[in-house]
Amino acid sequence: MTSASLGAGPPSGLAVRISPMRRRHLRSVLRIETQVCPRPWTLGLFLSELQAEPGRRYLVARTATTVVGYGGLMVAVGEGHVTTLAVDPAWQRRAVGTRLLHALASWGRAQGCSGLTLEVRMGNTAAQSLYRRFGFAPAGVRRGYYAETKEDALIMWAHDIDRPVYAERLDAIAESLSRGVDGGVGEGAA
Repeated sequence: MTSASLGAGPPSGLAVRISPMRRRHLRSVLRIETQVCPRPWTLGLFLSELQAEPGRRYLVARTATTVVGYGGLMVAVGEGHVTTLAVDPAWQRRAVGTRLLHALASWGRAQGCSGLTLEVRMGNTAAQSLYRRFGFAPAGVRRGYYAETKEDALIMWAHDIDRPVYAERLDAIAESLSRGVDGGVGEGAA
């Protein structure tokens, strides 16, 4: 199942599609970024990341007219690092983050990654719940990682994503999304 086919709409009935992030999306991405991140990425940083392909994949979740979330994955030496994942607060708990993470994890597998990692705020239990659904488990703590708030980051890893059992996990998530039974558990900013 492709990420584009994971477009079952949220309860409001508006279909959400996943597509590559483009320059034209950045105004909307920055609007979300400033809503959910105490120290938001800059336009320059997003532009730099978009130009860093190959090895990076940035996606947006959007309705016909509105960007409602975004995420990014950097691949190096057979491992993927989720660099960012955020959903517009008005669209949280509607499976937007699930769709984005599914597309990123699928791309990581296609790039030959054997594992995925990320950092998440210790206090962001909703995001941690989402990541656990994708097989991420705590692996350590980065003390004071988020300098603007001095909050610690929980390091999470999903190992063996190149194995058939992980493909089955992704298939099960895709199936729940296509049936519209995914409640968007654990969505928010990474």
